[in-house]
Amino acid sequence: MLPQSSHPDLPLTALAPMQDVTNLWFMKVIAQYGSPDYFFTEYFRVNDTSRLDRTILEAITENDTGRPVFAQMIGESIPDLVRTAKELCRYECAGIDLNMGCPAPRIYKKNVGGGLLREPEKVDQILGALRQTVTDRPFTVKMRVGFDNTDNFYKILDLINRHNVDLLSLHGRTVKDMYHGTVKYDLIAEAVRWVNCPVLANGNVHSAQSAIDVLAKTGAAGVMVGRWAIGNPWIFEQIRQGLQGEEITPVPLAEVRQYIDRLWKTPTAANVPERARLGYLKMFLNYVALSIDAEGNFLKSMRQTQTETELFHLCDRVLLTDQTKTFASTPYSGV
Repeated sequence: MLPQSSHPDLPLTALAPMQDVTNLWFMKVIAQYGSPDYFFTEYFRVNDTSRLDRTILEAITENDTGRPVFAQMIGESIPDLVRTAKELCRYECAGIDLNMGCPAPRIYKKNVGGGLLREPEKVDQILGALRQTVTDRPFTVKMRVGFDNTDNFYKILDLINRHNVDLLSLHGRTVKDMYHGTVKYDLIAEAVRWVNCPVLANGNVHSAQSAIDVLAKTGAAGVMVGRWAIGNPWIFEQIRQGLQGEEITPVPLAEVRQYIDRLWKTPTAANVPERARLGYLKMFLNYVALSIDAEGNFLKSMRQTQTETELFHLCDRVLLTDQTKTFASTPYSGV
């Protein structure tokens, strides 16, 4: 049984697991603006020498957002996946999630993450073992529609059914597509019809309106948002507003400036060299900037800054000078 939604009358929302992003600190930041129904941890790497990453575990053990947190694993060794699942089930996680979608070449070349989609027989064995292990809470899967094509798509969906997976998060691109190209929402719709569990539609859900459109196209039980939640932490609340037919509340640019300040104040900021802090913040701002101005001037200037002082002066000048300007509810195209 899946944890109950915070808004039972609305489709589900989830923050996609993103390595080096969706840690406890970022979940707490997102919660300031309107949490999704579900959080997923960064993946726990699983192999014959692996142990639970204590930092990732904090997203479960110290999470005070009031939202369920699923623990995600990545690996291919069945004994070690079973061992790790048992260890994770000792904690108050909402469920155990298997990563079968990570598109990073360094990951899939190890035959884990999205690499597993090339081997339905191996997937069958892994899902069977984990389903037998995870019996007291949901067992869920996050995957893509295929590795470099969709030849195994329906075979994998049949395995999702065979092993009674409780929730499927489906990114509508192949592993080789990475984050480029058209999202195959038609295949997500096929999965919704094919599998016996709820499906979360994932892939380019960049605004409340796009979430509404994706739900209409796919019939999915909800949406999972990744990179676009980095750029717009208000997106989950905006999705709920849109689904209820309400006007999307405009976000003043001054509030975006406050969000940037929160992003900068990571728990380890004081112990990290400025250059590294600046690079980490710019990773987030690459997405935030896409909704600030249609010409892309802030994005270009932000990338050229060399110090934190220079960056924050730019943020103040662009975001605090005109109190009437608001953050775009949909990222500007072509920026």
